[in-house]
Formats: sequence, C-alpha cells, structure tokens
Amino acid sequence: MVNFVEAQKPLLHALVRLAGLRQLTVEIHPGTFMSFWVPKDKIPKKSTNKEIVPVGKTSDVNKNKKKGEGKKEKPAVVLVHGFAAEGIVTWQFQVGALTKLYSVYIPDLLFFGASGTTAADRSPEFQADCLAVALDQLGVQRCTVVGFSYGGMVACKMAEARPDLVNAMVVSGSVTAMTDSISAETMERLGFSSSKELLLPESVKGLKALLKVATYKKLWFPDFLHRDYLKVMFTNRTERAELLEGLVRSNKDAQVPILPQRILLLWGENDNIFNLELAKNMKDQLGDNATLQSIAKAGHLVHLERPCAYTRHLKNFLALVNAEDTQV
Repeated sequence: MVNFVEAQKPLLHALVRLAGLRQLTVEIHPGTFMSFWVPKDKIPKKSTNKEIVPVGKTSDVNKNKKKGEGKKEKPAVVLVHGFAAEGIVTWQFQVGALTKLYSVYIPDLLFFGASGTTAADRSPEFQADCLAVALDQLGVQRCTVVGFSYGGMVACKMAEARPDLVNAMVVSGSVTAMTDSISAETMERLGFSSSKELLLPESVKGLKALLKVATYKKLWFPDFLHRDYLKVMFTNRTERAELLEGLVRSNKDAQVPILPQRILLLWGENDNIFNLELAKNMKDQLGDNATLQSIAKAGHLVHLERPCAYTRHLKNFLALVNAEDTQV
C-alpha cells in the first residue's frame, strides 16, 4: 500500500536539488554518521550524491582555491531541524529563498533521516559536537546557524562551544537549556504527562494533539495522512526518547550561556509550546546581543505557517550580519 508521505519525498528531493543542493553523508567518528544536504559545488570531486566523507578527512572542495579565486565565496547558513521532522521537510519553504545568496547546509541530526550513531551519548552537547565536526570536514569555517525547537538547543550548544565556527544565530521556538522546571511547567500547561507523550505520538489522536498545540490555525488532514506521517517521520523511537531524556537539566545545574554572537529570536506570536514570555526571558538573559522578533498569527511551527514572513525576517537578519562581517 502506498505511503503518501513517503511518496512525496522524491518530489521534495527534486525541488531541493533544483535549488542547488545535493545529499552527502559525513562520517564523524567511527560508527557515527550525519546526513546532509549541501551546495553542489561543495561536493568532493568524483563523488556520488550519497558519498561518505570519511572520519578525519576534510572535503577537498577548498583545496583548489585557484579555480575560484575570482568568485566570491557565499556565506554559509546551517538550518537545524526540530523534533518532529527531518531537515528538508522542516526547511522546505526556506531553501529556495536562500541558495542564491548563501551556501545552505541542512543536516539531519543523529537518529533523524539517515543519521545515526553507535555511541551512547544522547545529550544536545553531543549532537552539537557532531554537527560542528561534520561542518569542519565539509570545509565550513564560519556560518550562521538557524535552529528550530530541538535544533535551537543544539545550535545554542554549538555556538557556546565553537564561537570560532558560529558567527551568528537565529533561534525559533526553543530555549538555551531545557530545565526540569520549564519542562514540568510546559507539560502541565499543555496537558501532557511528558515530552515523550507530546513529541513522540504513537497514534493519529496523539499526532493531532501535537499539531493542535504546535499551530495557530487548526489544520485538517485525513487520518490516512496522519498514519503515513507517523510511519515515515517518527522512526528510531527508542533513541529519540533517550534524546528527550538527555535534554532535561536540573535547575541547579542549568546556566545561561555566554554567547558572543549576534542572535535573533524569531518567534511565532502564538507559540503554545515555548511561549513568547519564555522568549522575552531568554532575550533578557542573553543580553544586548539578542533581538526578539515575533510574527503574528503563527504558532510553534512559525516557519511553516508563515513562511513568507519568517523568510523575510531571516533574510534581513542574514543580510545585516554579513554586511557587518565584511566591515570587520
């Protein structure tokens, strides 16, 4: 029987390829692999679309500098997905709008898409470290990271650990760290017993409940599409449940990171999961480097509900950051 969500993947892949990206797998450590969509001119020579860049080896795209001396290098932008979908599904409306001016990299975090690891670490710090190592191997020296929800937490960890790599950051619907108090308050407010119940639904009813709290407008899809989505997007359930457990920090251990980067907090005004009040507190904690911009009539999935408004704010921020970067 046809899975209609799976059947859409070739079309989405074709659109992403049309935007100039190609799929590649990077070996980060032995047993740890991360799948990426990367600019086609960053693919190593004589490679297939899904070639594995071996551990410890950097892509040879930057070795032949003379060939591209007269061509200005595009600034790198890394789009990091959330918990309910892999990379290109999350950022499908932003890819085409960015590739003309930017080198866009879209990873699938560990246990999403074709990415995985035999390592036992499930912390966002480990995800951030793996992402940074993969970007190093792909020849990315500086980048702006755009992180949504779970991806925002990973982005914050990478920005904190690698300020040499991350020059600016956009965070949507996320927090710098998921404390036990934030987790408990959020689940109680939403009426769920745990983040696993919310983010790893096992039934059509559970998926509908997730979409209801994640969106501003009620979305209607036939039940068979919900069932197809559950089968395609909610794989590796055991490992993802462990990722959720690895997210939560006790209040006494949680510290606000000192981030030197310029940061845009780009929020859905009606985000029910990480509400605007949390975003305001986050801005105050991060200090003068952070700016908060909200988008009306949008919930947690702001980049999908209001893609044009979201992309406009994102492009304005990228233009500002990169203009400042060239003046330094």
